Amino acid sequence: MRKLVVGTLILLCVAGCKPNTPLRVSTIQTGRSLNSDRSIGQHTTRFKPDDTLHVAVLTDGPGAGAITVRWRYRSSLVSEETQEVAYRLNAATEFHITNSSGFPEGDYTVEILVDNKPFATRTLSVVK
Repeated sequence: MRKLVVGTLILLCVAGCKPNTPLRVSTIQTGRSLNSDRSIGQHTTRFKPDDTLHVAVLTDGPGAGAITVRWRYRSSLVSEETQEVAYRLNAATEFHITNSSGFPEGDYTVEILVDNKPFATRTLSVVK
């Protein structure tokens, strides 16, 4: 019986520990590599065709919500991904795309949405 009570208390604590405040985005980073905390290690907006394109969304303090990233080449949607996140401290949420045959040269845009609301857009270039 005691184990059941302790287990129930732990579940209630975990359920209640999720932040209920909205995410506060502080910075959008783009680059070729990641640090161990998922922030960008090598910042750039210019990529080679065989690079992995990374974007990191940095948030401050506690918060929970959905972060969506849309990658576009010219006006065509290349990829879209959403991550549901809940953080108690500052954090980085990382997204990336690769192309095994190499990205075509040109301009790409990365649109970041927080809880389905546009937050920021970044322009990236792929050059040889």
